[in-house]
Amino acid sequence: MSLITEFPSINPETLRSIKKSIDAGFKDFSRNYGDNIEGFFDPVRFFLIESEKFLTGTPWIIILFLILVLSWIGSKNIKIVISVFIILSLIGYFDMWDNTMKTISMTFTAALMAIVFGIPLGILMAKSNLMQRIMNPILDVMQTMPSFVYLIPVVMLLGIGKVPGLIAVVVYSVPPMIRLTNLGIRLVNPAVIEAADSYGASNLQKLIHIQIPLSLPTIMAGINQTIMLALSMVVIASMIGVTGLGQPVLMAIQNQYFTLGIFNGFAIVGIAIIFDRVSQAYGKRIQENYGTKDD
Repeated sequence: MSLITEFPSINPETLRSIKKSIDAGFKDFSRNYGDNIEGFFDPVRFFLIESEKFLTGTPWIIILFLILVLSWIGSKNIKIVISVFIILSLIGYFDMWDNTMKTISMTFTAALMAIVFGIPLGILMAKSNLMQRIMNPILDVMQTMPSFVYLIPVVMLLGIGKVPGLIAVVVYSVPPMIRLTNLGIRLVNPAVIEAADSYGASNLQKLIHIQIPLSLPTIMAGINQTIMLALSMVVIASMIGVTGLGQPVLMAIQNQYFTLGIFNGFAIVGIAIIFDRVSQAYGKRIQENYGTKDD
């Protein structure tokens, strides 16, 4: 009867021994190589700190003007620019400007790293079916793993601070960038590739001048999703020392400060709306431009 009512499982002592061995091995690896790994990310730390200093140390009116200019360049839509102005003005009026700039700095840096690593991996997947078969289950795990789990190995390896938080954010947000780059390149019209072949174009020339430009709308959708995921993970990463809007939200949860959580939550939503509307408008413009060229 016990075989029917109880699922057969490993001996508890054996399981405990396996877990202890894995934990001990990871701790030894962290002690031996943690400093070297952290040193590898020194340029990223420098970029993150300097960008945060620039956004928080520069007078707010200059930063507001720069963001509005970038919004116009990306969207070419006056309604979106006005919306950005209203959102940022409300954020500043309710005394959340500095935390918002820190969050934007972290999100921008994480998204930039995700793009730098994600696009080449997406291209490799598009060029190799074997690479795609290898990467797909890895990306499935990365996208379904609870976000809090990413904090565990990073904290064990590098401790708490900006760089560990940044790494966790990048790992969490990079899968859409990889998947949509792969998808965009694979969806390029084969007839266009055949035409390039007939003119003797090399694989590199086809990639740079045909496949990447024609897949830019899909790649932009990946960038949009990556930014949204990075922004959501920045809040969770506040648990390991990432500064910004996430820390007041975490404080509100711990101390049951309703208004503190709501205000900073709306500020996060506001940033998400800005990133989303501008990147979507830019992606739409790219699509229209290439659609016109194709016609």
